[in-house]
Amino acid sequence: MRCGKCGFELSPGFTVGRGTLCPKCGAELHRCAFCDFYSPGSQYDCKEHVDEPVFDKDRANFCGCFRLSDRGASSSADASKQKARDAFAALFKN
Repeated sequence: MRCGKCGFELSPGFTVGRGTLCPKCGAELHRCAFCDFYSPGSQYDCKEHVDEPVFDKDRANFCGCFRLSDRGASSSADASKQKARDAFAALFKN
């Protein structure tokens, strides 16, 4: 398991609860953006069946389906979002 923000490798058996922070960077770990089930475009952006949406995907939440992903800090979804933002900004440069 790795922190989704800094990529710090967590020790085997490390337990992630709602208030758990990354030991290296202090990021909240129990959030949708760091979850294995996070799937933008799916119902409520989740591969699991959840009854209520979590609106802030980048903050800690109480979702019972949470499972920390091993994607690490530089997921392809984040990279493509940044690429799209950069292209949009380039359209309006003088």
